[in-house]
Amino acid sequence: MADTRTDAPPPEVATPPAEGATERASFRLALFDAVLVVVLFAGYGIGRLNNSVDNTHAGSIAAPAGHEHEADAMATGGSSAGSAVGGLALSADGLTLVPESTTLAAGRAQPLRFRIVGAGGAPVTTYAVVHDKPLHLVVVRRDLGGFQHLHPSMAPDGAWSVPLTLTQPGSYRAIADFTAVVGGRQVAETLGVDLTVAGSYQPVPLPAPARQASAGEFQAAYEGIPRTDSVQPLLITVTDRQGASARLEPYLGAYGHLVVLREGDVGYVHVHPEAQLVDGKVKFWLAAPGPGRYRMFFDFQVAGRVHTAAWTASVD
Repeated sequence: MADTRTDAPPPEVATPPAEGATERASFRLALFDAVLVVVLFAGYGIGRLNNSVDNTHAGSIAAPAGHEHEADAMATGGSSAGSAVGGLALSADGLTLVPESTTLAAGRAQPLRFRIVGAGGAPVTTYAVVHDKPLHLVVVRRDLGGFQHLHPSMAPDGAWSVPLTLTQPGSYRAIADFTAVVGGRQVAETLGVDLTVAGSYQPVPLPAPARQASAGEFQAAYEGIPRTDSVQPLLITVTDRQGASARLEPYLGAYGHLVVLREGDVGYVHVHPEAQLVDGKVKFWLAAPGPGRYRMFFDFQVAGRVHTAAWTASVD
C-alpha cells in the first residue's frame, strides 16, 4: 500500500554525476571486471590442478579407507572415464616386484616367493593393512582361468611367500596389490609378473556372457551394465539351492570383493562394495576401463567358507 502520510519525505531524485566522476566510475568498474576475470581463471586453474591429484589410494596405515581402487569415487555414482587398470607393469612409482623364480611345476604345491623393492633395491618392509591384509595376491592364467586370491606372509626381511598350486600348464599372471609405506608416505600399487608352468597348453575360450554363475552350493547373479563412460552400480545376489537368500558374512572387511580382469592384457581392477547390504544384495560401483570382454570374480563368505563366482561381461 502507498504511504499517504503528509510528513513523508519526498522521494530521492537521481542527479547525473559530473563528467569527471563518470569517467572515474567507469574506470573503477572496468578495473573490477578485469580483476574478477583474473580471479575466475585462477580459480579454474587451481581447480584443474586439484582435480589432477590422484587421491584414490590416500589413507592411514591402520585403516586406509581410501585404498578402494576407485570404489570411494564410485560410491557417489559420479561419472568417470573408466577405472584405471593395474597389474600391467613390473615396476611403478619407484617400486619393483622381484620374484625368486617364475617357473613352477604343474599339479603340486610349491612356494611362490618375491619381494617388493624400492630405489636402490632395498626391500620394503612396512605396509598399510588394507581390508585386513597388508598384501593381496591374485594369480590367474592368461586365458583368465584358474583364478586364485591369496594372502602371502612376509618375513622380517621383506620376503613374501605363499603356497601355490597351479594345476594346469600355461602362462599365468601374478598381481600383487598393496600399499607400501616408503619414506613416511603411502604408495598404493598393483604390480604384475608372468609365471610359467611347463607342459602342453591350449588356451580355453572365455565362457559366453551370463548374469548367473554357480559357486559351490550357491548361485550368484548380478544386476547392472558396466560402461566405460560412467560409473554404474552392480548389485550381486547370492542364493542357496532352494532359492533362499544366503546369509553373507563379512570377508576381509567387506561383504564381498570383486576382481575384474580384462581379456588380452589381464588388466586388473579390484572393487570393494558399499559397507552395508542393499536389500540383501552386495552393491558395487564400477566403470569399465575400456571396451572389451572381462571376467568378473566375486569372492564371498557363508558359514565361514569363502566361495568364488565368476561371470564373463562384454563392454561396448
